[in-house]
Amino acid sequence: MVGIDQSAVSLGLQLTVAAGLGVVMTVTHTLGLLSISRGLRLEDRSLHPHAIDLRMLLLIGSMGFLVAALHIFEIVVYASFYRWVGAMTTFEDALYHSATAYSTLGMADGSFPRQWRLVGAFEGLTGFVLIGWSTAYMVSIMNRIRA
Repeated sequence: MVGIDQSAVSLGLQLTVAAGLGVVMTVTHTLGLLSISRGLRLEDRSLHPHAIDLRMLLLIGSMGFLVAALHIFEIVVYASFYRWVGAMTTFEDALYHSATAYSTLGMADGSFPRQWRLVGAFEGLTGFVLIGWSTAYMVSIMNRIRA
């Protein structure tokens, strides 16, 4: 009988977890952007060209703040996972690693445990896509209210 290759199990586990977290983040981001749109009344029928006035500045500022908060929440979810599996000894370390991975800044010091490093790499890909999605969302809104 052939033994199970532990590196294959580890690789499979990392890829499964990375895919699962990617799905969770995509659903979270979808719900977050829909909530921001509804909460700020950014539906197509309510937006039309405006001069930039105080109301528009508050709307745009609120949208930017809420989108940034959504990204921070997603970073905290990843950090919580890293802490939960014991990949990081403190929440601060986990948060730092997660923020650098998500923002694609990268974690160059190699302190992340080998058994979870692919999850961190895929967090970078997920963050890149979600940041791009948020940018497209905000540009779309800005184009609709631009005078």
